[in-house]
This record gives sequence, structure tokens and C-alpha cells, in this order.
Amino acid sequence: MLTIGQLSQVTGVKIPTIRYYEQIGLMPKPDRSEGNRRLYGQSAQDRLAFVRHSRELGFSLEAIRELLRLSDEPHQACEAADEIVRRQLVEVNARISRLVALRGELERMLDQCSRGAIADCRVIEVLGNHALCAGEHAALVANRNNGN
Repeated sequence: MLTIGQLSQVTGVKIPTIRYYEQIGLMPKPDRSEGNRRLYGQSAQDRLAFVRHSRELGFSLEAIRELLRLSDEPHQACEAADEIVRRQLVEVNARISRLVALRGELERMLDQCSRGAIADCRVIEVLGNHALCAGEHAALVANRNNGN
């Protein structure tokens, strides 16, 4: 059995995060020692490693909750898990598109810089006025502002 500090060290998850996961039900309430210290077995360590890896892959807490529920019923078909991953992949691709657009806008801002005084700085000017944005970034912002 591991204490919360040992579990944190083994999994790389901070102690407050472990407590939070317990509070929201991603982790079961641990056993307690005679001194009322939390004690965790291998199943808790495995579950926490699953949660950490899922978070590293960008899954939301709700998606992780769904995946954990599915993993608790190992004999069912995996279509539901596949669908959760498909949704995550769509989100990752959308995030990549936004980042590529942001990179382009930042590069454009630097390319247009006159290297003069801040009063004439294109970077400051563009950051202060979204209408001066161009390319994919401008389209993404326009879509967001139009509720798309």
C-alpha cells in the first residue's frame, strides 16, 4: 500500500490533484490507516496512471469519466471508447488548425514590424485591433464572433 505522497511520486500526479480526483469521483475514496492516512493499492495506482495519461492526451475530465466507466465493464464492445477518441481527434485537429493560423498571424505581425518606436509598432497595433488580423486567423476569429 502507498501513501498519497508515494502515489504522487510514483505516478507524477501532484497530491492536490489526487485529492481533487477523489472529490470529483475519478478516483475512489482510499482505504485509511489506523492513523487516518490515505492508503492506495495497485488498482488505484493503475487508475491514476490511466487518468494522467488521458489528461496528457488532452481528454476532458468528463471524457475520462466515460472512459473509466467503460473500462470498469471490460466485456462490452469498444465502440463507445472509439467514439470518445474520435471526438478528441476532431478537437485536436481543430486546435492544430487554430495554432497554425495563430502562427501565421504572429509571423505576419513580425514581418510587418518596422523596428521603430512602440508608437509605430505593428505588433502593438494589431494586438489592439482585431480588424487588422489577416489570413486564417482572421477567419477563425470572425467565425467565433459569429457564433460558429
